[in-house]
Amino acid sequence: MRQEVYDIGGMHCAACSSAIERVTRKLPGVQTSEVNLPMNRLTICYDENQCSPERIVEKIEKAGFTASRHIKQEESTPSAREKEGQIGQKASLIVSLCFAAALLFVSMGTMLFPSLPMPDIISMDTHPYNYALLQLLLAAPVLVLGRRYFISGFRSLFHGTPNMDTLVALSASASVLYSLVMTFLLADDPHNVHNLYYESAAVVVALISVGKYLEQRSQEKTRDAITRLLKLTPDTAILVDENGQWEVPTQKLKAGDTVLVKPGARIPLDGTVIRGTGSADESMLTGESLPVDKAPGSEVIGGSVSVSGALYVQVTRTGEDTTLSQIIRFVEDAQGKKAPIAKAVDKVAGVFVPAVLAVAVLAAVIWLLAGAELGFAVKIFTCVLVIACPCAMGLATPTAIIVGTGKGASQGILIRSGEALEIAHKTSVVIFDKTGTLTEGKPQVTDVAADDETALFQAAYALEALSDHPVAAAICSAATDRGVSASPVQALENVPGRGIRGSTPEGDALLGGNEAFMRENQIDTSRLTQELSALQKQGKTVLLFARNGQVLGLLAVADRIRDNAAQAVAALKEMKIKTVLLTGDHRAAAEDIGARAGVDEVVAQVLPTEKAAVVQRYQAQGATVMMVGDGINDAPALVQADVGCAIGNGSDIAIDAADVVLMRSDPMDVSRAVRLSRLTIRNIHQNLFWAFCYNTLGIPIAAGVLYPSLHLLLSPMIGGLAMSLSSLFVVTNALRLRGKKL
Repeated sequence: MRQEVYDIGGMHCAACSSAIERVTRKLPGVQTSEVNLPMNRLTICYDENQCSPERIVEKIEKAGFTASRHIKQEESTPSAREKEGQIGQKASLIVSLCFAAALLFVSMGTMLFPSLPMPDIISMDTHPYNYALLQLLLAAPVLVLGRRYFISGFRSLFHGTPNMDTLVALSASASVLYSLVMTFLLADDPHNVHNLYYESAAVVVALISVGKYLEQRSQEKTRDAITRLLKLTPDTAILVDENGQWEVPTQKLKAGDTVLVKPGARIPLDGTVIRGTGSADESMLTGESLPVDKAPGSEVIGGSVSVSGALYVQVTRTGEDTTLSQIIRFVEDAQGKKAPIAKAVDKVAGVFVPAVLAVAVLAAVIWLLAGAELGFAVKIFTCVLVIACPCAMGLATPTAIIVGTGKGASQGILIRSGEALEIAHKTSVVIFDKTGTLTEGKPQVTDVAADDETALFQAAYALEALSDHPVAAAICSAATDRGVSASPVQALENVPGRGIRGSTPEGDALLGGNEAFMRENQIDTSRLTQELSALQKQGKTVLLFARNGQVLGLLAVADRIRDNAAQAVAALKEMKIKTVLLTGDHRAAAEDIGARAGVDEVVAQVLPTEKAAVVQRYQAQGATVMMVGDGINDAPALVQADVGCAIGNGSDIAIDAADVVLMRSDPMDVSRAVRLSRLTIRNIHQNLFWAFCYNTLGIPIAAGVLYPSLHLLLSPMIGGLAMSLSSLFVVTNALRLRGKKL
């Protein structure tokens, strides 16, 4: 079996990706075929004895798309041509909206508001030719700028894979062609001026362009997540050999090389410390809330940051084998998987368009066979196409989503795509990351046990004042808040994995560290045994301090839970949603935070690559999963989840990988986002029901089923009016979302 990746061109919606998967899976020897729509890529696994790359490309091109072998690049930053294309697309969109607005004013302004001033030279009644030509001139730029919908729509139709572009192309074409015919017939009957529907075609194309533009922007953000992950690896590293130290490109390092990592620098690749002591901040990769001490023999992860101490690291893994590369691969794989819910309109598109065409042709043929004149049959055919114009269907989803996302933005809830908004309403499990999500993301002194707190903090401040370790910073901050300070100790000695010692200017000997360090220095800590045991069970970092051989007390440092975390979890439980705490931190710390927040389940001590597997486990049980996180280590799980939700103050990579961003960093916004999705989907269902009901009733009447008995025949003008009212109903119904309370 052979697996290959192809870059696909010409995809615009889920129906396009489904069509490519459908035609390629029919090829002999193909085992799997998955399209990554945001990345415009196809990953296909096939038996090379039965299939070939040439055959795959040929099959895709016959379906109306383009395909070429993907060439992996180090960074997927947009090219100058792509940036220029984005600027041009935005300018085209603005021009289209301006012309569409002007066309609406000319065509419907006086109908809705008779008092509106309208020059007599373009009056419908006195100068019908001018009126018709002006509408045509205003509609033409919109249709030209939106020509890709016609090209894609008709091409997909001719290849037997109709999509949303096909619906737009057929509806707009029917309106324009009929309007052109009526324009030419004005000389015979000036009343034909009432049968112009240029505005229907132009407005639909303009509004669809808005939705496509927003969708493309969200896809660009998805690609940015991969780029930011790639940038975690530093461009250069300090190589150490027998000839000295050399700055070399990280790509040239190989397993066995020794590199020097200075404080504040990123560790270039996975390796083992062979000399030096210090600590590394791995929170962005492993979920550990506190820096990890490093000594000879310790493993380090490429992309993490050295917090303190110079480390000599022997490289053990390079290229695709590093932990960071694995995370990137997990994100790409998760992005390539299909969403568990498909858009109703995309499913109907392949059936609705052929059915409408068949009804129109059949109705015309039946009337001709019944003895009707050709003009009457053409009128029936045109009327069916006009009244069946799927404007309401095309607007039902995007209008509700645009209003829904706007409502969310006003509440600090940014939703990147309509797909995410659609899926979130089915959320049955919410998985929270711990550090920075349910907790504040920085260590703080949470507990103090001492007979004299002032003496304890004076000793702790004296020992920790010169350290840049986050735990030391938390202790000094707590001392400062209590108005306590002291002169730094002299002859400071750091004992890796144990603690620190030093002496005050007055000659007092100070010690600070863990219980083992105190025992090694014959310090009696028995009076603190009970407090020490209880705090350790909660997973907190506990430090004891002593002066001149006598213990002063202890300080517990931990990441503090957010004030409204329990309230946020309770709100989700009221919505019948299961809550899970997922973290790479120690089980004791996770269990303590989980109990305080009130979550249903705690999953602790998981690696970044394992977090996505936990999400998959719930999905395999039939759950729709929302993952809430803030770190790089959450990125694979954020993308694997049906809906990824990032806290606004989290890492840029987590935010770029997520579907929903909570700008206020408020866990309560998770339940608000789910409620917003439920309200929006309910609105979409109402819109679609109206659209389908309208078409179900309108098409038979337009086909003339009531003409023999009641002599009731809809003219294209009435059909166009009904179509406009249908669209107006959909838009008005969507606007009701703005008044809903989250």
